[in-house]
Amino acid sequence: MDLRLPGLQGLRRLRHPRRWLAATAAVVVLAAAGTWTAAASDNTPPVHQTDRMMAIDGVTLDTSYFTTGGSTRRPAVLLAHGFGGNKDDVRKEAEDLAKDGYAVLTWSARGFGKSTGKIGLNDPSGEVKDVSKLIDWLAKQPDVQLDKPGDPRVGMAGGSYGGAISLLAAGYDDRVDAIAPAITYWNLADALFPNGVFKKLWAGIFINSGGGCAKFEPALCQMYNRVAESGKPDAEARALLEARSPSAVAQRINVPTLLLQGQTDSLFPLGQADAAEKAIRANGAPVDVDWIAGGHDGGDMETSRVQARVTSWFDRYLKDDKNTDTGPAFRVTRTGGVDSTDGAAQLRGASGSAYPGLESDPRTIALTGRREQSFTNPAGASPPAISALPGLGSTGGLSQLSSLGIGVSLDFPGQYAAFDSAPVTRSLRITGSPTVTVHVKSTSDDTVLFGKVYDVGPGGTQQVLPSQLVTPLRIEGTKSGKDVTITLPAIDYDVQSGHHLRLVLASTDLGYASPAAPATYTVTLKSDLKVPTAPAVTTAAATLPSWVWWLPLAGAAIAAALLLTGRRRTATAPPAPELSEVPLQITDLSKRYAKSADRYAVRDLSFRVEKGQVLGLLGPNGAGKTTTLRMLMGLIKPDAGEIRVFGHAIRPGAPVLSRVGAFVEGAGFLPHLSGRENLELYWQATGRPPEDAHLEEALEIAGLGDALARAVRTYSQGMRQRLAIAQAMLGLPDLLILDEPTNGLDPPQIREMREVMIRYAEAGRTVIVSSHLLAEVEQSCTHLVVMDRGRLVQAGPVAEIIGSGDTLLVGLASDISDPLVEKIAALTDVESVVRAEGGLLVRLAPGGQPAPGDEPVPGDELVPGDELVSANSPTNGASTAAATAAAVTPAGTATEGTPSPPPTQGPHGPGTAARLLVELVRLEVPVSSVGPHRRLEDAFLTLIGGSA
Repeated sequence: MDLRLPGLQGLRRLRHPRRWLAATAAVVVLAAAGTWTAAASDNTPPVHQTDRMMAIDGVTLDTSYFTTGGSTRRPAVLLAHGFGGNKDDVRKEAEDLAKDGYAVLTWSARGFGKSTGKIGLNDPSGEVKDVSKLIDWLAKQPDVQLDKPGDPRVGMAGGSYGGAISLLAAGYDDRVDAIAPAITYWNLADALFPNGVFKKLWAGIFINSGGGCAKFEPALCQMYNRVAESGKPDAEARALLEARSPSAVAQRINVPTLLLQGQTDSLFPLGQADAAEKAIRANGAPVDVDWIAGGHDGGDMETSRVQARVTSWFDRYLKDDKNTDTGPAFRVTRTGGVDSTDGAAQLRGASGSAYPGLESDPRTIALTGRREQSFTNPAGASPPAISALPGLGSTGGLSQLSSLGIGVSLDFPGQYAAFDSAPVTRSLRITGSPTVTVHVKSTSDDTVLFGKVYDVGPGGTQQVLPSQLVTPLRIEGTKSGKDVTITLPAIDYDVQSGHHLRLVLASTDLGYASPAAPATYTVTLKSDLKVPTAPAVTTAAATLPSWVWWLPLAGAAIAAALLLTGRRRTATAPPAPELSEVPLQITDLSKRYAKSADRYAVRDLSFRVEKGQVLGLLGPNGAGKTTTLRMLMGLIKPDAGEIRVFGHAIRPGAPVLSRVGAFVEGAGFLPHLSGRENLELYWQATGRPPEDAHLEEALEIAGLGDALARAVRTYSQGMRQRLAIAQAMLGLPDLLILDEPTNGLDPPQIREMREVMIRYAEAGRTVIVSSHLLAEVEQSCTHLVVMDRGRLVQAGPVAEIIGSGDTLLVGLASDISDPLVEKIAALTDVESVVRAEGGLLVRLAPGGQPAPGDEPVPGDELVPGDELVSANSPTNGASTAAATAAAVTPAGTATEGTPSPPPTQGPHGPGTAARLLVELVRLEVPVSSVGPHRRLEDAFLTLIGGSA
């Protein structure tokens, strides 16, 4: 059976597409399915979409053409979709690029959507040839810019499958001028057969998401069946995939390339982009590299930021706009935790002036323990260890949990060797691929190992596999022993001080095919662990994003209070020195409604807030939240009790209010002045020195660019909001008070505001936020005060108020039968199973301990207080310092300076959830997510008795 591609002569013809295309049939437009126009706002021209079915060499491609019309010629962009998708997946991006002045063509690849033909995995004589025909068509359009007859100015972009076709087209057709491939492969054989090991779960997903083996070219289907049956890739299979990989035309890709690669990606890991960068840069082309937070295993795909950077890339290299900032040569998104509701990471960027590669500035980490360790490969390679689970990423995969600091990976006793380092004495940032050399000896000639590096918390209580990535490695001829250098997965990960690293070499992994024959492996450590650190890659200063801080300084609030109340100032209580470092102490605070002797807006309210906290003030409408905040800002006077800020009693005009920033209502601006002039005038009115304003930081926060020089009357509402942010941050107050700050914000803006609050508190300041968005409060706040009908209901850390639930919500990709539900209910760690919207509510059995005689395994240590999302772990991305600061407590209930009792702790460790996950996989349950069921909403409704 001949699985080879067409001969080299045919491939060389592809290198000269003009001659080759001249000898082939032209693209035939079979039908125009219709034309429609998308309405546009403001002065943006409307986008016209024209759908066509194009016949190309015996197949029909479903295409869409987007343009804003007019007689001006413009560059073109080809947008390709991902595997299993179609042209509609990139429609929004196409419309945005059209609005930005591009002619955009999208299409469904062979075998997808309404297009005909067999899937060829970007076959040069199939899908790649189709792209050249589409470029031919673009060259004939009157609104497309030409470099010369038949040669349009054209760029290409796409993700995954679409990213690979962008690279391949740049190699085969020299009319492609710039590309921006994302989360894709450089060498498909290396991706699916890494180091000679078959990536069986991902390969199976490829086949199934493509519609089954029959939808593929026969050679591909036969190759898959052969390798899946044997569990071992052969040379013929590698050759077939390598010929369809961009690496096959590495020397021909010489166009400006923006490589966007995912960090949470066990399918196409960072090493694929690293190989692409080296090859393309060697050809003399500009190459920038961007490691995004998400990937095929889930995480935040940073869609808005990525699309903006791709547009800038094309503006620079297609429109030839040399003033366009295309971003740093290297950027990596660093995560600070994962949202407990939607699994989206809290993000922050770091950058470098050059791409560091995967081996920059290695640091040697000594490993201890028995230098020689033996373990087994069990018969049938079962039970397998667990790292990444393909398909579980989109709505809460294992990579999400590892970003949270939750260890759910499993290595079974007797099936691995482990070597530990000493605890690191300072924070260690790993950026790249660690390496280690070991000596391997086996009772069989065919040895397969899975290398990984865990982050282990103090005392070994928490073990996390960064991004759930492992390195598979097939080693042959090991009966007599062999030295092997293992390159471990490329990651960007921060190991905190006091944690240590654990190198694990396992014999099995669920995602890969291991030898079925039992064997004993002996591994001897031959070197210490070398970890790359890339010190030149630095995290940018925490620039606070836009849309967030409507925080007029206290001076304006004081003036308003004096005008509204007209009351004379009263004598102020002397400062309390013991509270000089306490941002807020409220004691027995009460405020009656106007003209009422016995109806209270706030009654006998007491609580205390410490530095570094983000405090959420919660309660139903009418709970007294806004009244409390207005008293805190000195706008209204309490009827009883007192408020102290840094030890000073609050009254209208109190000097300590200069350390308080607050937003209750929007800021006003003088319309005839520019944005900058408004800010300067506002600060002058406070009477404070200009150097205390931190004006440049405020201008950076505003993000208004050249608009700062324009009159405010020309601003849109969004621009006015950004200017209000800058005004609010003037002076960088120590205590920020926000009343419903997310009103009117869209989800991306809300997420950025959340990051601002967390970072602001991490700097040692304090934030108090009143909001009705409970999911946002849960993700951004470290502590809560819950009010109802003017009274305090409960105060304390978020984790304590939410409590330690014993129920997990198991999301399902598809429905399951009742007998399968009964099998789940019969599992050892399960007490009950109930169907719920989107999945199953699984109540864990009390204790969740291993059966007698079971040994704990790495990642399965049961520690009091741990759960799938630990009560002791900040679930909202706040810093450890913030999470461990003295808890908010009702004032007077604890001795000053004495820590509050620890949060309520549950008996279910991460190992319990992990064992449940193993059993669900064994039962072939289509799991899409696993997480704790109890949320802040549940706790809140319980506390207030449903009065919200």
